[in-house]
Formats: sequence, structure tokens, C-alpha cells
Amino acid sequence: MVFGAMVLLVGLEELTNIRNVERLKKELRASYRLIDSFLGDSELIGDLTQCVDCVIPPEGSLLQEALSGFAEAAGTAFVSLVVSGRVVAATEGWWRLGTPEAVLLPWLVGSLPPQAARDYPVYLPHGSPTVPHRLLTLTLLPSLELCLLCGPRPALRQLDPQLLERWWQPLLGPLRTCLPLGPRALPDGFPLHTDILGLLLLHLELKRCLFTVEPFGDKEPSPEQRRRLLRNFYTLVTTTHFPPDEETGSANKQQSHNSNTGEPGLPEKAEDAVHQAQLPRACYLVLRHGEPRRGLRLMVLQLGPRQLLLLLAPQSPTHGLRSLATHTLHALTPLL
Repeated sequence: MVFGAMVLLVGLEELTNIRNVERLKKELRASYRLIDSFLGDSELIGDLTQCVDCVIPPEGSLLQEALSGFAEAAGTAFVSLVVSGRVVAATEGWWRLGTPEAVLLPWLVGSLPPQAARDYPVYLPHGSPTVPHRLLTLTLLPSLELCLLCGPRPALRQLDPQLLERWWQPLLGPLRTCLPLGPRALPDGFPLHTDILGLLLLHLELKRCLFTVEPFGDKEPSPEQRRRLLRNFYTLVTTTHFPPDEETGSANKQQSHNSNTGEPGLPEKAEDAVHQAQLPRACYLVLRHGEPRRGLRLMVLQLGPRQLLLLLAPQSPTHGLRSLATHTLHALTPLL
């Protein structure tokens, strides 16, 4: 992520073919703020998961429709709506951006000091590491920004107030409902079990995630401790029980075999069938030491391309963890 941040703001050519060290040092200062945000206690988790941090707005279809219309009027296929570094809605073109720029661009916007508008040169570490693009940002409401990725056109002055008013003035109410979504990620009133202290939902194929440690306001432990626990648990289960390459490789192998043979679900070798049967689908952990963490439960469940990690209160019975996680995942599935 640190190297990606340097490529994003300086370009790969400057990093691999250094002509003037002092000039490079000066240019790299532009990436310091972004790199510092990775090293600090960020509320985002895309640096670890390589999935785009998202939020779910209450009136997502209205915002999506306006975003598509605005993108067409502005003459670019790459537009997103970002609140506090998290994507609220985006065009199909924006979602097709590769890794790591899909994660880095919203994170960059969230790390910059507030500004009414920006015209920011950026390189795409995966898609265009040597030729710069322009990242245009327009603040619609405090911490809610419209982001456009484009070439030489349109000029920032072409995105005049009349164009913004036409598409976004009628949606002022739905836009305001996005502002508290930063830390919560889910709309008010979304039915979550009261034992849930934090959750991370990943869509491993779409490379998007929902992450919140504030579903019900103030409870112990603190949001910072909850984030740390979920990040550490994600690292543990990903490196031991749910390696991403295993899941992706298994799915790709199955898809490739099906397309070659035309037989649905028939493994290429008996060993593959045994390996697939041995892949875990759920596991949990109970913390035994250290107040106020003693007795907290951590649960992970994977169904298809979705993986759900939960941080749960000590009173949540261990025999009901899988049922609670399954119910929660089914409730969240229509959202992501």
C-alpha cells in the first residue's frame, strides 16, 4: 500500500528511473499524508483486505441513478460518491478499476484536508502507472465528495454550479443521510443483533467490504480496541483457515473444469473433492485474558463469495454463534 501510494502520486517511472534524488524526495512529500493514514489507527480496513471500503445509503438507487446521469453529462465513465474515504455509490467504470487503485483513490480523498474542489494528478498503479490521469473532486456536503477520474477533459471549470444543481440539488435529503454512514456503514434501523459489537463483511469476488465497530453506539471496549481485534482476527483466519488464494483458486479451477467438460460441479480429481471438503466454513475464538476484552467472541463464517467476521459481546452463547452469524449474513447479503 505504501509503494502503491508513491506510484499513485509520483508515477512508476520516477521511482524506478531516479534521475534526481532531491527532486524525488520533494515530489514524494505529496504521498506523506496518505502513507501516514496507513500507519495510524484508521477507521478503514481496505489496506488489510484489499477490498474497497463501502457504506450502504438508505436511498442507494436514487443516488446511483443520479450518479450515472451526472457521469454521462460530465463525459467520464469513472465517477463515485465518497464519504469519509468510503464509497457510497459508483459507476460501473469506477468499479472496474483494478487493485490497488480502487482502494487507494477513496482512501486518498478521505485523507486530504477539506476543499471545495480539487484537480489532482494521479497515476493508476495497476492500470496506468506511467501516464497520469486527473482526479477531480467536488464537495457536495461536509465529508461527502463527488470524485471523477478522467483525462484532459472535462476541465474543472466546466463542472459549473448549474450542472451540480441539476443532478444533486433534488437529492439533498438522501445526500444528508449519507453523512453519519462513515463510522456506521449501515443505515439507521438496519436489524442487527444487539450482541454484535463490530462486523466486517467482505465480497471476495467484487472486492468490496463493509466495516463497522459502532453498530449500537457506546459500549465497552472502545471503537479503537474493537477495530484492532477485528483486524487481528481477520489476519489470523486469513493466514490460517481462509487463505484468499485457496478460495479463489478453488472456485477458478471448478469454473474452468465445468467450462471444459460441460459437467456441473464434477471435480477434476478425487483429491480436489477431498480438499474442497476440508476447507473450513466457520470458526470462532473466545478471548480469555485482559479486561475489558475478557469473554468477547470473534466469529467468522464464509458462504460462497461472502465472508462475515463478527465481534460479539461476552453474553453471546458460543453454541448460538453460527446461527447468529448465518442469520446476520443472510440479512446483509442483499446489500453487498
